[in-house]
Amino acid sequence: MTSLPPCPSRRRLCRPCWAACLGLVAGIGVASRGEDRFVTPTLPRDTLIAELSLDVLPLGLPDRTPAPDDNRLTPERVRLGRKLFFDPILSADGTVACASCHDPAHGFASAEPRSVGIHGRRGKRNAPSLLNRANGTSFFWDGRTATLEEQALEPIANPLELGGSLSDAVGRVAANTVYREAFSATYTDGVTSQNVGRALAAFERVLLSGDSRVDRFQAGDAGALTANERKGLWLFESRAQCWRCHRGANYSDEAFHNTGVAALQAEPDPGRYAVSRDEADRGRFKTPGLRDISRTAPYMHDGSLATLRDVVRYYNQGTTANPHLDLAIKPLGLSPEEIDHLVAFLQALDGEPSLFDRHDGSAPE
Repeated sequence: MTSLPPCPSRRRLCRPCWAACLGLVAGIGVASRGEDRFVTPTLPRDTLIAELSLDVLPLGLPDRTPAPDDNRLTPERVRLGRKLFFDPILSADGTVACASCHDPAHGFASAEPRSVGIHGRRGKRNAPSLLNRANGTSFFWDGRTATLEEQALEPIANPLELGGSLSDAVGRVAANTVYREAFSATYTDGVTSQNVGRALAAFERVLLSGDSRVDRFQAGDAGALTANERKGLWLFESRAQCWRCHRGANYSDEAFHNTGVAALQAEPDPGRYAVSRDEADRGRFKTPGLRDISRTAPYMHDGSLATLRDVVRYYNQGTTANPHLDLAIKPLGLSPEEIDHLVAFLQALDGEPSLFDRHDGSAPE
């Protein structure tokens, strides 16, 4: 059996090193709405994160897309974005935060079929995972924003999510002494709506998952996958044709596809069409990445499929016919045993669990 060498390069970390770094990034302290309730972590992670090189990446991931010139990654910006991400100060009534729908314990996705926002209001779609979005080319299921900075701000003003206005949320942040000082020290123009988006985006850019057993197998560790998982890998790359949409380091082509799911809805979601107004885009949705996919159930843009096995069975039967269904989608003819193998492979794409288990709580005390 071949083992992976420790830290194969300066920009790749071995499993123990990566686990440690994830624990540091994910464990930064939280600022709550009350200035006198600033939560300081019990471990000296603020000091440690300042010494962490933010360009180290887990095994299997490419270099992340460079951050914009006006929002280069720094430990201070990551720390500030992390505080905002877990803080309900951004919601109109102080009850929900970004982490309410993008739960670290659930792969930074929502366990609800459709995300639940302010006053228990149901969103129109499932909240997708934020993992590895540092390499995204567009965001949301319909790709309506081009940058993480833009994406981070939209939920604040969405009446079904954080439910307020962006200006009011920025005003609450600016009225908080802890935040005001932190923003002044991190961005030259202090608390602005742009800088709130920038800080949140900085934190999202370090939410990376890699070093899965699949990555270790592909890097030369022949024993990293079981026989059934290897059969699933072969199916993924051949007869099951998953690779047609789920390719690249994050197992997503970053494109939009009509898989027939919307056609099952009583009022079909227009998907990408609502943005492009191109009739060919009706019912098309962004291809989700597959890393840590076993942690982010339920699946599809509407959360209509509860398990990975349900997803594989759906594609195996050829999905739902509609005028805009992708031509590549056809019945696969997989046997029940082959479906099991494919599911086993997908589960082997899970990365290090430290990111999900060590975040010092998902809400302010």
